[in-house]
Amino acid sequence: MNIEEVREYCLAKPGVTEVFPFNDTAPVFKVAGKMFALLDLSEDSRGISLKGDPELAIELREQHTEVTPAWHFNKQHWNGVDLQGSISYAQLKEWIDHSYTIVVGSLLKSKRETI
Repeated sequence: MNIEEVREYCLAKPGVTEVFPFNDTAPVFKVAGKMFALLDLSEDSRGISLKGDPELAIELREQHTEVTPAWHFNKQHWNGVDLQGSISYAQLKEWIDHSYTIVVGSLLKSKRETI
């Protein structure tokens, strides 16, 4: 899976910005100032952290060895996905969409309308 494609997919969503609050190998993708994804571009650990429904988060961890509780995040809501595993790009896009939708859904109506 091409990491640049993942980055471009995140950036193509309406209202998304990319920031580097931690370091230059960890771009964070936000919508209306709220994070929905974090890429880990370090050579030894290519992955992405995504927000999810708590029940779905557990289900995905049980179904896919590449999905684990996200490091340094609320384990109930955030999963880490190893991009060097066998997760398909199509599946990953669904999970990115889910994360984005959850965050947009949590925004005030006035903020959602500006996206």
